[in-house]
Amino acid sequence: MAIIAALLIGIAAGSRTMMAPAAVAWGARLGWIDLAPTWAAFMASGWAVTIFSILALAELVGDQLPSTPSRKSPPQFGARIVSGGFAGAILGTLAALTVIGLVAGIVGGVIGTLGGAALRGRLADGFGSDRPAAFIEDAAAIAIALVAVAVAT
Repeated sequence: MAIIAALLIGIAAGSRTMMAPAAVAWGARLGWIDLAPTWAAFMASGWAVTIFSILALAELVGDQLPSTPSRKSPPQFGARIVSGGFAGAILGTLAALTVIGLVAGIVGGVIGTLGGAALRGRLADGFGSDRPAAFIEDAAAIAIALVAVAVAT
């Protein structure tokens, strides 16, 4: 299950970069996942939860702005891959599969970036506006991240 969780958390990162580490931090803080005996124990700290939550909320707001660059531009795409890999590695660590979790998170980041952009484009065309599509994508990213953390145990 850890590899599926890592893939899912990567997909969430591909959609919303900071949602993945925020969900992992909250999962650790709330005791859904036990990172205490691992290199990622810091993710359960109040600092990690606060920092990643603020970044995730800022991203949710920033995504609504017309000046936000495309997720497929190299810096944004790269950030999504790094975030997915990081969060995937943490979830993989729960099953002693850190490197496989890293790879699954990266693959999920690519899938989430490209698939999320395509799906959002179709939704925006259907609605005649990007805003409702963006809100649906926000909700999907949150749900996928929470499912990933829940199934990681």
